[in-house]
Amino acid sequence: MAERLFRRAVGERHSARSAGSAPGSATHAQVLGALEEVGLDASDHVPAKLDDERIDWADVIVATCDDACPVVPGKRYVHWRIDDPAGQSLPEVRRIRDEIAGKVDELFVELG
Repeated sequence: MAERLFRRAVGERHSARSAGSAPGSATHAQVLGALEEVGLDASDHVPAKLDDERIDWADVIVATCDDACPVVPGKRYVHWRIDDPAGQSLPEVRRIRDEIAGKVDELFVELG
């Protein structure tokens, strides 16, 4: 959700790639539904594993995990405590989506 919400907020000014320490095989249906409600189509999203190439590419790493996230010296980290939408009801995923959207807006202001 964060990648799609970030891309919408920043347009062409910044780029984003999503990755996880233990990604699932597909995007959860509730996540797709919650994003569709705000005009975002994420049906083509393929979950990706966080690897060295993705870490090297990033200027800023937004981490939503606790113990599973690697820390790489020289990288700027932003930590968001966000509930995992996996297995959540659509109303709960909507709440998570809206929380992420607010954090995305804050990050965009910080990045300029």
